[in-house]
Amino acid sequence: METLLLNAADVDENARMDLVIEAVAGAFTAYERGNAQMPPKSYIDLPEYNGDFRSMPAYMRVDDDDAAGEEGWDAAGIKWVNVHTDNPAEYDLPTVMGTMIYSDPETAFPLAIMDGTALTMKRTGAAAAVATDHLAVPDATSLGIVGAGVQSYTQLEAIAAIRPIEEVVVSDLDEERVARFIDTFADRFEVRAGSIAEAGHCDILSTVTPVEEPIVGPDDVGEHTHINAMGADAEGKHELADDLLLDATVVIDDHEQCTHSGEINVPYAAGTLDDDDIYGEIGEIVVGDRPGRAGGDADGVTGVSVFDSTGLAIQDVAAARVVYNQADANDNGYPFDLIGLGR
Repeated sequence: METLLLNAADVDENARMDLVIEAVAGAFTAYERGNAQMPPKSYIDLPEYNGDFRSMPAYMRVDDDDAAGEEGWDAAGIKWVNVHTDNPAEYDLPTVMGTMIYSDPETAFPLAIMDGTALTMKRTGAAAAVATDHLAVPDATSLGIVGAGVQSYTQLEAIAAIRPIEEVVVSDLDEERVARFIDTFADRFEVRAGSIAEAGHCDILSTVTPVEEPIVGPDDVGEHTHINAMGADAEGKHELADDLLLDATVVIDDHEQCTHSGEINVPYAAGTLDDDDIYGEIGEIVVGDRPGRAGGDADGVTGVSVFDSTGLAIQDVAAARVVYNQADANDNGYPFDLIGLGR
């Protein structure tokens, strides 16, 4: 029995977005039903290197009834990720790097070691797609994106898998990044550069910036825009104005993480926004315990909605299962004898 080594290209090739979206929805379901273990993300601070390490372990079990047409399954793994801000300038390395260990829950055998950075981008896009499917207007055809970095690409890839996106408006201060984004998708969508307000008046808006001063206000979005707030992943980050959050229906992925380091962390810490201003967690909506976007005369979300996504370890494990299964079936990657069974 061998462990499969999967680099970034292997992860990208085998992370079929439709399957990753299904898997992430399954992860939210397992978490909501109490069928997941996800200890809090732990940090090792390294101020002498201007960086830190973060560990994200998780286990989940998805029952037959929630397994999107397949038999029930379980999965376990841990992602080891860093943030070293000096890396690009001083070492020609990425600021963020991640490694995922995907294990067999029954035996603990390490089935795969894979690039966690590409995996993170795929599962983050998939999380936005799950939220969009439940919270955006059903006939949404336009997507705005604020921030044209690497995460913007999987936002479009994933959301286009669950809504018939035709028009895309991308806003970023870096014109070269906008140009690269447009060139990448020009043959598939009507994609153009625009202001934050132009992006925000699309049916769906994804914000993927690291800002600490809000850049999107109430006047920047449409009456029924669904917003995926994906950029805030640390204490102090804050993309959406407080009055926009207070007027919107706010859905979170996890209360502890979102109030500590998600989009709502700043107004929550200040007491501007409290638990009464949070509609619920995305898992509640996925399993049907809380209504999503209202249709017709049905009760549910109306007006502007916001999904505050911090990224959960269960999402990484669910996505890793997809990547491993696809790679194993297609003979991708590099098998090796990690624990010495062949000696």
